[in-house]
Amino acid sequence: MWSNPFEELQGRRVLITGSSSGIGAAAARAFAECGATVSLHYSSRREDADALATRILAQGGHAFALEADLAVPGAGTALTEAAIAAMGGIDVLINNAGAPYTRVAIDRFNAEQVLRIIQLNELAVIETIRAALPHFRRQGRGCIVNTTSIAARNGGGFGVSLYAAAKGGIEALSRSVAREEGAHGIRVNCVAPGYIATPIHDVTSAEQLQRYVDATPLARAGSPEDCVGAFLFLACDRLSGFVTGQTVGVNGGMHLI
Repeated sequence: MWSNPFEELQGRRVLITGSSSGIGAAAARAFAECGATVSLHYSSRREDADALATRILAQGGHAFALEADLAVPGAGTALTEAAIAAMGGIDVLINNAGAPYTRVAIDRFNAEQVLRIIQLNELAVIETIRAALPHFRRQGRGCIVNTTSIAARNGGGFGVSLYAAAKGGIEALSRSVAREEGAHGIRVNCVAPGYIATPIHDVTSAEQLQRYVDATPLARAGSPEDCVGAFLFLACDRLSGFVTGQTVGVNGGMHLI
């Protein structure tokens, strides 16, 4: 039973939003290696998503690349329905897409920026969950893992107040849905990364990145691969079948400071 707990992921149908690069791409590779069928999602990085799907297929896996701009209302619903149609169902939903977009003080955001940040980081998650729930209920089982952020706990750095608020809202939403849907065999949890070296930090200054490292007891940036184990753990009933409504921090101890 314990020699290879991830064997139960063989044949599972997994949708991972924001999976053309970074944490989402690393998770997609891992689930595919475990034998899952993976729906990859991209917004603008089509070449990256197609390359990842091609790599998975070449290794004998199953993958689909699907486009959606989750900052547009309704796109989360359409994406989930497209993934379910492509895979013939869904077993695991990983809401990983998200971004702060811009770093300005709370009184400097314009109305369009506010709506875009909240739509991508919070409302799109609600859309995908709502679209997946009927399928999970019918099969009496389902797993939802939402990527949040240490910013939900500590407010993040300067200029990410709306992003932090949205991520905090997702953690609260996850606890509520876990309570509501537990009787249907549906588990809902979060993974909250700290400073992970991904393309989201391409616009972050070297000085700020060093401050993140200095605030991390393990004294380094995390990698996307550092996050993979948390997603596999939470998707695996054998390992986490009695775990729901929880947030797993992957932050190198940053929360301790």
